[in-house]
Amino acid sequence: MNHLASAFTGKNNAWRYIIMLVAILVVSNTIGSVPLLIPFFKALAGDPSIAGRIAQNPSDFSPLGVSPYYSLFMMLFPFLASFIAFMLLVKPLHSRTFIQTVNGTAKIRWSHYFISFFVWLALSAIYLFGYIKADPGNFTLSNTSISLLYVALISVLLIPFQAGLEEIVFRGYLMQGFAVAARNAWLPLLVTSILFALLHGVNPEVKEYGFMTMMPQYLVFGLIFGLVTLFDDGIEAAMGAHAANNIFLVIMVTQESSALQSPALYVQNTIHPWTEFTGLLVSGILFILILKLIFRWKDFSIIKQILHRETPSNTEGHGEFV
Repeated sequence: MNHLASAFTGKNNAWRYIIMLVAILVVSNTIGSVPLLIPFFKALAGDPSIAGRIAQNPSDFSPLGVSPYYSLFMMLFPFLASFIAFMLLVKPLHSRTFIQTVNGTAKIRWSHYFISFFVWLALSAIYLFGYIKADPGNFTLSNTSISLLYVALISVLLIPFQAGLEEIVFRGYLMQGFAVAARNAWLPLLVTSILFALLHGVNPEVKEYGFMTMMPQYLVFGLIFGLVTLFDDGIEAAMGAHAANNIFLVIMVTQESSALQSPALYVQNTIHPWTEFTGLLVSGILFILILKLIFRWKDFSIIKQILHRETPSNTEGHGEFV
């Protein structure tokens, strides 16, 4: 278990994790907001009511008069800024390299990233087109113009940082931190999956359909990628699948309450949350089984393992979550 065990080689005081998470949040809302602030202040100078209209619906940037492509860029840029901040801070804060946060070794397994990416992409395509065939009246062909290529370009360039940051923070950084505290794998899996779900509690889908309706989806999403991380002993596969999921949705299908608004190929007119939940659960199980065959995971017993590491007594904060 290189991925979780690698945390024992670094500094794990609780305050270090707090500083990292606060730093990511600050960077996201300062440097990350620059692309938004430029058109915002320009529009505000001409119409002071802009601020109130944006506050009412923070995911709708149409009052700023920017293109849908720039809106997508504005939503994704904060993740890029925070991703870079994490890369720069993890070594001085924790005495671990960025790659150790990915899989506990000195090399990123790009093959695992891309194989997982295309497996999840294939499952997503099968699900979407099966859904369209079963319920064609629920989907409207919306964008078949050349502009879809611009959406695809922005998505492919920036969404890997957005999805990658979430995986690094939850299935990498925090899962390692909780492993040091708990000395096992199952508690980090559960805690990070719950935190991942709660983070998405501010998404517009939750406001539209209700907290208790949407939380199971986010929780299952977190559990799927958390299990893949444990079975694969690293987060590359989770990062690839997460990126594929978000890129596919931004390009292929959108709906009014989507957190990432885009001029996608299709618009889904009505969301049936429990149908989506069932589809995610089935896709997730198939995804895990397919990766088990491809990567030849020997068994699923890794989640039961207990992490035994000696804590150096003469080095402050090494191997301890205090």
